[in-house]
Amino acid sequence: MADGSAGLDVAQAEAQGRLKSVIERIERLEEDKAGIAGDIKEVYAEAKGDGFDIKVIRKIVRLRKQDKVKRAEEEALLDLYISAIGGL
Repeated sequence: MADGSAGLDVAQAEAQGRLKSVIERIERLEEDKAGIAGDIKEVYAEAKGDGFDIKVIRKIVRLRKQDKVKRAEEEALLDLYISAIGGL
């Protein structure tokens, strides 16, 4: 029976090591993400300082992330809904 429990101990130690590794990787990535978010904030501040409208820039960035087909569908629905309520 000692051999069976030793195998479990090794498997448990490996699982613990793997879990710790995963958590540490996530923590490093979260730190990187925070740094990148700070960089993005600085670029928006720079654009604002240059006189650009940040709300419009954010919208453009969001639209460019979307798939072209999805964006076209969203725009078509928006036009349909605006028409349905009699315009803006």
